[in-house]
Amino acid sequence: CDWLGIMATRLNAQILKTVFGPLCKNDVVTDPTAAPADFEGKVLVAAGWKPGFSTDNDAVLLAEKYKANTVVNLSNIEKVYTDDPRKNPDAKPIDTISWADFRKIVGDEWVPGKNCPFDPIASRKAQELSLTVICAGGKNIPNIRAILDGKDYVGTTIK
Repeated sequence: CDWLGIMATRLNAQILKTVFGPLCKNDVVTDPTAAPADFEGKVLVAAGWKPGFSTDNDAVLLAEKYKANTVVNLSNIEKVYTDDPRKNPDAKPIDTISWADFRKIVGDEWVPGKNCPFDPIASRKAQELSLTVICAGGKNIPNIRAILDGKDYVGTTIK
């Protein structure tokens, strides 16, 4: 089952690479430990690596390798919420949140299949690295462009 999910992330990554066109010149990274020493273009697209490692964790490993200060995490949600909006109708969307407050929401434990905007293990490492993580929806291409261009966007900034 893990491999099926990993392969789905790889297909999505190939589609995203195509959408980015000349902004993404390197191949999709499927193993963060074997990523090229440098990459060309403005965007590096990565996908699932292997069972037991979330794509969030893979992204943080790559950010550390390339000394990046920001990770853009695209998923099926537009923003992080104060609680699961499917279970709690009073959950509120969040525009900006500190790592300390975000980690109170997601907790400290990661188990495969856990449903959270950015996994707890990756969150801890991102906080240690002082990374900014932007969580946004992956289907809104103009919004993704706005993020990359440093313009106003819909999403949650964690820092």
